[in-house]
Amino acid sequence: MDRENIIYLFLLVLTFFTLQTSTASQMFVSHRHFVGEWRLLHESIGITAMHMQLLHNNKVVIFDRTDFGHSNLSLPRGRCRYNSHDLALQKDCSAHSVLYDIVSNTFRPLMVQTDTWCSSGAVLPNGTLVQTGGFNDGDHIVRSLAPCTDENCDWFELPRTLVQRRWYSTDHILPDARIIVIGGRKQYNYEFYPKNSRGDSAFSLQFLKSTLERYENNLYPFVFLLPDGNLVIFANTRAIILNYKENQVVRELPSIPGDEPRNYPSTGSAVLLPLDENRPMEAEIMVCGGAPRRAYRYADKYKMYMKALSSCGRINVIDDHGIWEMETMPTRRVMSDMLILPDGDIIIINGASRGTAGWNNAISPVTTPVIYRPNMRRDNRFSIMKAASRPRLYHSSAILMTDGRVLVGGSNPQEYYNFTGVEFPTDLSLEAFSPPYLARKHSHLKPTVLSIDEILTYKSSFSATFTVPTFLRIGTVSIRIIAPSFTTHSFSMNQRMVVLKGVVVVAISDNSYKFTAFAPSTKEIAPPGYYMLFVVHAGIPSSGVWVKIQDST
Repeated sequence: MDRENIIYLFLLVLTFFTLQTSTASQMFVSHRHFVGEWRLLHESIGITAMHMQLLHNNKVVIFDRTDFGHSNLSLPRGRCRYNSHDLALQKDCSAHSVLYDIVSNTFRPLMVQTDTWCSSGAVLPNGTLVQTGGFNDGDHIVRSLAPCTDENCDWFELPRTLVQRRWYSTDHILPDARIIVIGGRKQYNYEFYPKNSRGDSAFSLQFLKSTLERYENNLYPFVFLLPDGNLVIFANTRAIILNYKENQVVRELPSIPGDEPRNYPSTGSAVLLPLDENRPMEAEIMVCGGAPRRAYRYADKYKMYMKALSSCGRINVIDDHGIWEMETMPTRRVMSDMLILPDGDIIIINGASRGTAGWNNAISPVTTPVIYRPNMRRDNRFSIMKAASRPRLYHSSAILMTDGRVLVGGSNPQEYYNFTGVEFPTDLSLEAFSPPYLARKHSHLKPTVLSIDEILTYKSSFSATFTVPTFLRIGTVSIRIIAPSFTTHSFSMNQRMVVLKGVVVVAISDNSYKFTAFAPSTKEIAPPGYYMLFVVHAGIPSSGVWVKIQDST
């Protein structure tokens, strides 16, 4: 028996003599009487938040597109972007990207050289954001931005790096630290970045072509890495399990009931529900909202706005005989974002109840977020939150921050920046939504992490100390890690939560405790890189602390 297994068995025995923290005897504080809070962070950051990514230095990369024309934020020190291929301005002295600092609530301009419109991204294990594709002169570009502690980091661009044009494609980080780039407009294939020494080509994926319709409805496919190393890819109404190493479709899942599309421009959203290493491994995906098949044509041609879909479906994709379990949201939604919260719940935020994605193709904004609790009874899973004061429609986005708030920005249904004379003008603001677990009434149950092993190696134990004012002996302490997402067009790429196993908590002094847990078992369950780690006590999460998961050296 190896050392890790001996330690694991010891910790399991010790559990019976500590603070009753087994996942089988959960006691959660009810949030039902709390509906969250909204706070305006900035009336304007100068650009619209079409794409967002949180980095491990607690700064958020935000960008829109270069062919809007001038933004409302100048580049610093008289800098200008010169690009003879740009469709709006060949000389542009305004910014189309910013770096937002969560801690100080400040931002500064960044400079992108080529068009990032409707692009995709993922973060490498070293913490560098890799962003792929875009429109026009940006569709074959790979851009990167490495976190820095000073004010000097900025975008770096690699021209003609992608094999195929990538516009409306999806990225996902892989266990071997490569990024797979899937699909895009008129692209029925996938490729990898970085390339290997022989140079990669694009690999055909007929599934993307077979899900294409006249008005597409298969762009920005929903992609998730499964614990067995395969990918699940959902497009339109269908899904497959793909062995990307062999370029083989392992099997096709049942089509989602209702036969209505869920991908751009019908634009629903999707999430991989939390992976729990304390129980037999399941991998459930959940797909919510969208628009009827004719919605884009009716909105774009006739300005008739069909009702969005109200259904959600979830399916265990590991089960060879898995079937969709359908549920109904409290509101119809198209163009909403789905994010995993630190307590394991899912927030559904932004969007509209009529229409579809595209320029001025939606009305009736849905300003009330919904929280979905996947482990509750079917008739008790949805809760409606406090309404926002402003609509977030096409080209809005949302991400989870380390303090547990949700950062929300964007909304530009206009083809250019347009602030007057339209029903839904361009929105340059940033807001934060605080879910119910951040209510002051729960502060006595909120853990604070004091110290932690910041480097975690697969299958190895690690520990941390934390405080909590009132520890509930019969409550549950769980340790959860979340990979920060690259969010755009209502899909949070690379987002995943893992509930860690072998958690044992012991008291070390008044109100102070130490937990021991095991890092993820495999790279397939949690690809290497930076994660936010949360201590959740009685359903109330701590603020996240950054840990890096890697192989043992």
